[in-house]
Amino acid sequence: MSRAPHSFPEGAALEQQISRRHRQGTFGRTLFLGSTIIAILTLIALLYNILNQVFGLVAVENQIPPASLVLTLDQARMLGSSNTFTSEDDTDLVAGIADDPYAIGFFGYAYYQEYQDQLKALQVEGSEPTERNAARGDYLLARPLYIYTTPEIIQRNQGVSVFINYYLTHLAELNNEVGYFYAGDEAMLTAQDLWSSHSGLNLAPGQFAIINPAGLGNNVRIAGSSTVYPLTLAAADQIAAAGFEGQMTIDNIGTSAGFRAFCERGSPVEIVNASRAIKPAEFQACRSANRRPIGFVVAIDTLAVVVSQQNDFLTDVTQDELREIFTTAERWSDVNPRWPDEPIKRFIPGSDSGTLDFFTETIFFESLEDLPKEDLVNILQQNISVGLGRRLERDQRFYEDRFVFEDPALFAEVCASDEPPAGCTLRPRDQNDVYQLVLANVVKPDVVRTWSLVDSIFKRREIALEVETSFPNAELEFRSWLTPQFVRSPQSSTPELAGVRTAIRGSLWTIFITLAFSFPIGVGAAIYLEEYATDNRLNRMIQTNINNLAGVPSIIYGMLGLAIFVRTLEPITSGAIFGVVESTTSANGRTILSAGLTLGLLILPLIIINGQEAIRAVPNSLRQAGMALGATKWQTIWHHVLPNALPGILTGTILAVSRAIGETAPIVVVGASTFITIDPDGPFSKFTTLPIQIYQWTSRPQEEFRSIAAAAIVVLLAMLLTLNASAVILRNRTTRRLS
Repeated sequence: MSRAPHSFPEGAALEQQISRRHRQGTFGRTLFLGSTIIAILTLIALLYNILNQVFGLVAVENQIPPASLVLTLDQARMLGSSNTFTSEDDTDLVAGIADDPYAIGFFGYAYYQEYQDQLKALQVEGSEPTERNAARGDYLLARPLYIYTTPEIIQRNQGVSVFINYYLTHLAELNNEVGYFYAGDEAMLTAQDLWSSHSGLNLAPGQFAIINPAGLGNNVRIAGSSTVYPLTLAAADQIAAAGFEGQMTIDNIGTSAGFRAFCERGSPVEIVNASRAIKPAEFQACRSANRRPIGFVVAIDTLAVVVSQQNDFLTDVTQDELREIFTTAERWSDVNPRWPDEPIKRFIPGSDSGTLDFFTETIFFESLEDLPKEDLVNILQQNISVGLGRRLERDQRFYEDRFVFEDPALFAEVCASDEPPAGCTLRPRDQNDVYQLVLANVVKPDVVRTWSLVDSIFKRREIALEVETSFPNAELEFRSWLTPQFVRSPQSSTPELAGVRTAIRGSLWTIFITLAFSFPIGVGAAIYLEEYATDNRLNRMIQTNINNLAGVPSIIYGMLGLAIFVRTLEPITSGAIFGVVESTTSANGRTILSAGLTLGLLILPLIIINGQEAIRAVPNSLRQAGMALGATKWQTIWHHVLPNALPGILTGTILAVSRAIGETAPIVVVGASTFITIDPDGPFSKFTTLPIQIYQWTSRPQEEFRSIAAAAIVVLLAMLLTLNASAVILRNRTTRRLS
């Protein structure tokens, strides 16, 4: 018997239907939860990949290290101070200090011990220059001493190999004899392992061979530090007494001069005495001469700050007092009113001395970015050409009341011309502006290798070893590519100096024009189609086309924008019709206005469709009530329908803007610049946007460009979330007001 129409299932059929619906519901719920989980995992993977590139270790090679610039500046102050006497021979310094109660100087502790009957060593920050204080790190002016050579010299010259072997075998007794401090067993074993690995004797790792020097040796030429000189001289005397037949020549010329001599192509110098580690620039000079220096720590030395035994007012000095004593102070009373009103006489090592380098680095401890503006300008003046300096000064002056590179008369003439440079009206550069110029034009940092955040955390030791072997002239540092400076800086061909300021402003200008064009037109079209349009063939065709346009690929809109806005309407979009460009022949429609109008067309169908849905959701009873009270149709729409539909309209607009802000294809076709350093200042400006900037950086082969691209993605996400959050807050306030 057939079931009657519209009858309901019963019994087994009902249970089967319920079971089928349960299965369908379970499947749908599972599919929804699975899709949600996949979406969340995809988002997490995306954020992980981005953040993994934004932070991490980098190996940076500077053309001129920042520390070297600061060191040079501080040393110039010391050497240029009044009553300052210099010498590379520490005995000259001793002679100058010993008989003058108002003299002060510094040199190696060994020299102080030799002349301690004439000199008095001062405490620094309450700590004496003793071995115990140096080992514990309490004494500020403690440092390692080195000898440098190359693996090739060790293997080529038997005398060098035997001498260094003897040196490292007898470190403890040599230090005790001279008066320096033993660097410790760990430092000695490290130095011995380094010699073993380059000796050519096929020794096992950790194995050290003690060589008897009797009857062995070729001639050895040594040059460098006066501080290491007595230790090396003692080693030379002892090895000669042990039967070494090679002739030892030791030149006492200072650490810097020693490295210069050692790093010259074809230099006879085979070992360098050094009171500091080799600098990157010195290492690079050696590499250019086909020499690969390796260093051995041979002692720990403390610098003794000394005065005459006749000095009865000094026993302890602070770091701040030392800075004043050796630079700005003219008289002792300038530093401390309780001290005598007598001139300070300073006796310090010369400019080639590693001792002077170490003292300056330790006592002054300034960083380049903390220097005052005047010092940064001086660094620029000493390291860039006059032509470049003039160009920078015309872009923006350094001082309000004087010029650094420019001729005042010429600058006045240029400012009176028809096209004056920006420096004629802009305020002078501040300290940070000048610091950025020093980085870009003097330091010139170059990131030669980058590592991801995960590798930086879990493979730090392997990375450090790779930098030491592959990039010995580089500094390893942890870097966040996303910094306030990155957001404030314009685009640059150098990734270390590049920023997204120009792209951010271009994106904001473009989105503003997009919204100004598409929002009122889109909402107006939605009102017409829902409230006024009759159901006829024309309106149905319009509705169908709008629905289809919402799914058209964005590149098609780019081609449309190129044809209409860039070419056909070029006089308008270039600003020529408004007199923005001087000649119509130089007019170009590839401007922010063209891009904004193109993106406006792109999101217009989305705004219309979402606006229709929001208006359609307003109950008809609201319209009827308004008109029943005597309101016109437009008054009803404006005062009742639109306010109630506004939350839905804003939601659709948020989604549309989210699409527009991330678009690349139509912007590329319309003519966004892939490289531009000038900020847009109006709708007729040339421009770039963040998506274009990211695309351009990711297409570059260098790893560092991928890192700044990841940082730019974070900026784009932050800007998108900020704009969306603002719209959401506006929507919620509207909803609460209506409620």
